[in-house]
Amino acid sequence: MDKSTAPDDRDPTAGDRDPAVGESVELTILARLAGVQIVHVRRYLEFGLFESRGLPSAMPARFDPSSAARVARAERLRRDLDLNYAGAVLVVELLDRISELDARLRRSSGD
Repeated sequence: MDKSTAPDDRDPTAGDRDPAVGESVELTILARLAGVQIVHVRRYLEFGLFESRGLPSAMPARFDPSSAARVARAERLRRDLDLNYAGAVLVVELLDRISELDARLRRSSGD
């Protein structure tokens, strides 16, 4: 076996990728990446923190692995500030928007 394909060196989510939608993971993997229980990931999905990739009827649903960072951030806010799910999602969305505006301001200042 070639060393580059040894099982220990593989990406743990490699088997969860769907070429039709690019790199994506199942809900259980997303929960593991975020360090939270699946029930919390499902609640954030219900509140619109992130969306599934690909066809809506695809089973099981697939998600962008970068959503794990948003879920982890929302869960920290919910836990540390005693927010409900809707409040945590709102704060994450506002923080993301502030970051986008800050980046846009820096780009326009550099021109």
